[in-house]
Amino acid sequence: MPLSHKTAKSAVALLLTFAAGMVDIVAYISLYHVFVAHMTGTTVHLGNTLVLARWTSSAKSAVVLISFVLGSVLGRSIIEFGSRTRKRTIASITLTVEALLVLAFIWAFPRTTPIEQAIPVWKTCAFLGLLATAMGLQTATLTRIGPLTIHTTFVTGMLNKLAQSLSQWMFWVHDNWRRCRNASHSFQGSGRHPAFRHAQLMAAIWFCYIVGSVTGTWMQSRWSTGALYLPVSLLMIAAVVDHVQPLSIEEEADQP
Repeated sequence: MPLSHKTAKSAVALLLTFAAGMVDIVAYISLYHVFVAHMTGTTVHLGNTLVLARWTSSAKSAVVLISFVLGSVLGRSIIEFGSRTRKRTIASITLTVEALLVLAFIWAFPRTTPIEQAIPVWKTCAFLGLLATAMGLQTATLTRIGPLTIHTTFVTGMLNKLAQSLSQWMFWVHDNWRRCRNASHSFQGSGRHPAFRHAQLMAAIWFCYIVGSVTGTWMQSRWSTGALYLPVSLLMIAAVVDHVQPLSIEEEADQP
């Protein structure tokens, strides 16, 4: 029995979140503890290094921020193109471009160079730019599952939505208890309640990100940046799914 569109999108969102967790941690380990998907922290770090006149660190942070935004703009532009040309499988293009950017990083990165040996600043910025652009592209590719706005490259917003959904569900349980005064009956139907189901998805997205980070740390210690072949494979699986169950239909519908 084929998966529903919503189920397919949820599964792909979890795969992409796992992939982003891997990319983020491998970049962090390999490129002097700089995140390529965590723009809040990167912005704070940029402000800090500007005040302390640490221009090299400032340049790295600025490259990450600019590249992420450019990747997002490129992704949204591709989605807009899909909307105007009525191309339903437009997400496969952004996912393929993202995979190529990650592959370029894998092939260009000097895996035989000890991390203690400094990589030139311009090369470091180029490597960071490749991965941050890839993360920006992914952020723009899949942003909606039904009424939910989701992010597959960072989890701060997901934790906030998890808290909101849990709060709504808890009040629903409380209202049930006031009506029936029976604890077990108060929880009946939770599995069908929208807020509870949304909370499950948000929690799963957060969990996939941390599992991606754990997996990326373990694989990077053994295969260096070659660990990123796994996220590339997941991106291509998502691109294939897009041809069966178009992923960005709701994103296209949002375009003016």
